[in-house]
Amino acid sequence: CLDSNGKVHEFSSKWRTEDCHDCFCHRDGIECCSSFATPVGYDEKKCVKIFNKETCTYKVVEKHDSSKECPVHGWVG
Repeated sequence: CLDSNGKVHEFSSKWRTEDCHDCFCHRDGIECCSSFATPVGYDEKKCVKIFNKETCTYKVVEKHDSSKECPVHGWVG
């Protein structure tokens, strides 16, 4: 399989992309899906979501004090 960066992957191989997607190469092509969950159901006026590319996770913190995490009522993956 040839990925979008021009790298060749063997059939039945798995890898994680730089933008945190898990991919799998099979004879019909490449399948990729996000490896992270996105927060939903939090106070968007008071809080902001921040994505960490190293851990492939979101954190939701207060806009005016990023040391305080906000409650999240749901995650979509």
